[in-house]
Amino acid sequence: MAPQSEHGGGAAGGPLRLAVLASGRGSNLQAILDAIDTGALHARVVGVFSDRAQAQALQRARDAGIPAQALSPGCFASRPAFDAALFAAVDAVAPDLVVCAGYMRLIDADAIAPRTGRIVNIHPSLLPAFKGLHTHRQALAAGVAEHGASVHFVTAELDGGPVIAQARVPVLAGDDETALAERVLAREHPLLVATLQLFAQRRIMLREDGVHADHEQAVPLQLSCNDRFA
Repeated sequence: MAPQSEHGGGAAGGPLRLAVLASGRGSNLQAILDAIDTGALHARVVGVFSDRAQAQALQRARDAGIPAQALSPGCFASRPAFDAALFAAVDAVAPDLVVCAGYMRLIDADAIAPRTGRIVNIHPSLLPAFKGLHTHRQALAAGVAEHGASVHFVTAELDGGPVIAQARVPVLAGDDETALAERVLAREHPLLVATLQLFAQRRIMLREDGVHADHEQAVPLQLSCNDRFA
């Protein structure tokens, strides 16, 4: 992976080089591509990678002229072996930051360790609440008044890395999983784009004492309704 600046971005002045990992339809990838096209995100997607050959995210990448590659976990003897091959492919495109955007596999600790602070994930809950799958179902079962999405640094713990930023939505009377999921997704896309723009501006970094924004230790940044961090 390309060297990082002190603040977690790429080479000074250039667009942030992003490698995206995705397992499904790639709606977050499309949000990134759209933001780059409109100038809202000073970045370049240099590669898209998946564990599923039929993932729609790969076709979205190819349609945009971006190198896209799938590796099948079943072709490898172990999860560490798969992750070693995956990240060898990722390293070949020299990203500044790896973005897990709907990537549904745990990443081996040995793959994460040399890339600490350079892999982020977007998760559809207000972490640390509702880790793992079926987060909207979990939120409804818990009877919470608020739900949302989080962008966090990836560690070996499932959805357990330091949280960078969040966006909140209300849980409304009569909500089912579908309605709540749609409300969260509408905030998830701008949350991811806005967070990546902070990286592109060299404003975010991970230190031993936690996430820092603009040289100060930050509680999770909160994306407000006008798509700016409070």
